[in-house]
Amino acid sequence: MQSNGMKYILLAVLASGGVGTVLAQSAVDQLQPLVEISAWRLIVAEQVALAKWDSGAAVEDAPREAQVIMAAVKVGETKGLDRTSVSNFFKGQIEANKIVQYSLLADWRRTSGAPAHAPVNLVKTIRPELDQIQTGLVAELAHTKEVRSKTSCRVDVAKAIGKYVSTHKRDSVPMLEITLDRALAGACT
Repeated sequence: MQSNGMKYILLAVLASGGVGTVLAQSAVDQLQPLVEISAWRLIVAEQVALAKWDSGAAVEDAPREAQVIMAAVKVGETKGLDRTSVSNFFKGQIEANKIVQYSLLADWRRTSGAPAHAPVNLVKTIRPELDQIQTGLVAELAHTKEVRSKTSCRVDVAKAIGKYVSTHKRDSVPMLEITLDRALAGACT
């Protein structure tokens, strides 16, 4: 279900002129695909939280986090991205994802349980989806390299997040704006 959603987002981005299209687009518009994919990563965090609820696993998984960051850095370097900026960006993505997980797990503990759900396989189902999202994020980092290096980047990212949140209010998860702000805090170079 969610991998179809991610495929839909990626197809929509490609259909609208390709990943990172910059012709006649404002910086906010250029950053929108990066925000969209980051938001999708946060939506998937609920599935991660459900898997961790079922298994009793901790939110913190330092070895997995290091693996995700190193894989992103390697791919980013092949696209001409700076290793430190890619690492910082993905640290923000991971931290935002953990905020969602901690929040949901705490809510479920307060209310005596997670919502009814089919078993969630973190390794076989969710991680491959997160890997696909990671590929999209690295591609967008490469395509938005110029706009992310401008002095207006922080304002442009904030406006792009605001645009996303305002157009997705009905579909948004709790704390979406806060977690998107955290997820994209390392976007500017």
